[in-house]
Amino acid sequence: MDWLTAENLIAVVTALLGVLVSTGAVWYERRVPHQRRIGYRVQLDTAIGTRAAHSAVTGPGGTVRRGFFNATPGLSDGTLVLLRIENDGALALTREHYTDGDDHGLTVVFGTEEPKIRRVKAIVVTAPDHPGLLTHFPDSWDGPADGATSIVLPKVPLNRGAHYKLLVLLTGGPIGSPVSVHGNIAEGVVHVNHSTTPDDKPPVFSRVARNVTVVLTLCVVALAAIIVREQTPPPIGCAKGELTVTGSTAFAPVVRELAKKYEKDCEGATVRVEAHGSTSGIRRLAEEGAKTAQGSPAVIALSDGRKPGGFPQLRESMVAVSLFTLVLNDGVPVDNLALEQIRRIYRGEIKNWGELITSMDQPILLVSRDANSGTREVFQRRVLGRNEPANSSLDCEHSNDPESEVVRCELDSTEQVLSTVAKLPGAIGYTELRDGTGLKGLHRVAVDGRRPVLDEIGESSYPYREIEYAYTWGEPPADSLTSSFLTYLRWGSGQDVIRTHGHLPCSTPKGLRICGDG
Repeated sequence: MDWLTAENLIAVVTALLGVLVSTGAVWYERRVPHQRRIGYRVQLDTAIGTRAAHSAVTGPGGTVRRGFFNATPGLSDGTLVLLRIENDGALALTREHYTDGDDHGLTVVFGTEEPKIRRVKAIVVTAPDHPGLLTHFPDSWDGPADGATSIVLPKVPLNRGAHYKLLVLLTGGPIGSPVSVHGNIAEGVVHVNHSTTPDDKPPVFSRVARNVTVVLTLCVVALAAIIVREQTPPPIGCAKGELTVTGSTAFAPVVRELAKKYEKDCEGATVRVEAHGSTSGIRRLAEEGAKTAQGSPAVIALSDGRKPGGFPQLRESMVAVSLFTLVLNDGVPVDNLALEQIRRIYRGEIKNWGELITSMDQPILLVSRDANSGTREVFQRRVLGRNEPANSSLDCEHSNDPESEVVRCELDSTEQVLSTVAKLPGAIGYTELRDGTGLKGLHRVAVDGRRPVLDEIGESSYPYREIEYAYTWGEPPADSLTSSFLTYLRWGSGQDVIRTHGHLPCSTPKGLRICGDG
């Protein structure tokens, strides 16, 4: 698989990581914080008795800092604990949300096993930001008994972000002995939290926000490193190899421009354009296909109109609606011919332009394409309603057949027709619309007052138009250069180039209707 490259794998993994992190963050923010939660943490745990002196460090001058309660009876092993209890969830907490019964809200425990058990000597409750919380500690609440190892707290309602603190004087176990808070909260939890210390400023972003920002930043950097690299990866759908596009000379300018664009966009692809006429291209494709034991040869044949009879193995795709036009040497001051006048000229009934312009005496010279030309086939079918007369001239100026009614020559390409008409006085020929513009020495001719106008296709009765077909030998593999270039021709950039050259892409809404009608 061509897409399975290191760069693509990194891009996919990075994109998935970014999606997973973002999804996880949303889930966390939507699910976890919307619980009822009581968080607690110890903000201060320090020795105040003789042990404080034993554990102190030597200060300036060699003196030892000593505890302040050494002389107080029973406090030689005293410790002070400052405990913060807060609602750190997203929902308010009322008395009804405490489910332990009676007036029992939370229980604070100071150690469960000797020698780490500490016993309560005194307690102070404070709520500096929400003094009204203290009213939920009624006068009947006397706190714990002297020597108790736990404190039973009442059911204190807490709005989101509200907190209160307990300053507890303890004896017994050393500082750092476990302090835990227990209780049952309806649809909630009691947990240890890890907020900032009292002297710190709260962070601008939460921990989740910081982590998500870091991960997503890394994802963006990784993707940018892939995008901004020395070699830009080819567009999706590119294929490598060699391809020959043959057939219509009228459509060749479109294909040549697209071949250059494709080779530029898709490294490793070579597209050769060898246009020698629609019928010639169909025959070459059939010959190449017959030589191929299996599969489809790397050849596309373009034809002005459907292929001739036979060739059942060829698969067709409609590409565009092409407009064609008659062109006259500038020495003939005619810019409109009736359809019947054109037919009489090509039947040899009108041999001199003087028959149409009384002040002029100039023989008519018919400059045509050879039998391989799709442009000629369209002209015969759509305009003349019959085949052109036989070839009677080698130099397009003098007749080599004394029995011929007209002077008519055949040339191999559209370019040769255009240059010859521009050079020979009295010459008339035909061409694909785009090729008939911007050339000196000749001009386009309207038919029955109708001119070839791209925007009027489908509404105008202008007869000289045809569908451009692309043929392949059977169905080429989806990952082949043949299939890729055919898609490139019919869609995307191909549509813009086709329209620039004066054709209507079949893949556009209007083109679909007209191409479908044939």
